[in-house]
Amino acid sequence: MVASKGENTMKEISQLRLPDDLRYAESHEWTKPEDERFRIGISDYAQDQLGDIVFVELPQVGDAFKKGDEFGTVESVKAVAELYMPIGGQIVSVNTALEESPDLVNTSPYDEGWMIEIKAADASELESLMTRNDYSETLKGLV
Repeated sequence: MVASKGENTMKEISQLRLPDDLRYAESHEWTKPEDERFRIGISDYAQDQLGDIVFVELPQVGDAFKKGDEFGTVESVKAVAELYMPIGGQIVSVNTALEESPDLVNTSPYDEGWMIEIKAADASELESLMTRNDYSETLKGLV
């Protein structure tokens, strides 16, 4: 997900919700390890930059992607943005609630608005992602 500099109506960095138990990609996706699965979505910053999300296109269960591959798109009233795999793996679950309620990505990007769950091809790729503090510092450079 690539977000661009927004208007003044965007949240300040200090207002963003960035949970400590997640890892973040430079392209603004997050990853959360859950047992042998990894849950993936977009960050509070990304959804805030996009504005009101009206459609989410996600892959099918069973599809496999490498780290950095495009796995879907998010469409908002402002733009269409690609979604990129923060780590590689096979899709084991897709959040079908987003088909009827794509706005869950705006209202709850880390809980009800998650996008996919994968079985990682190489779980050590998680270590290449940013911690909350690293991601927060990166965001400060964008505004």
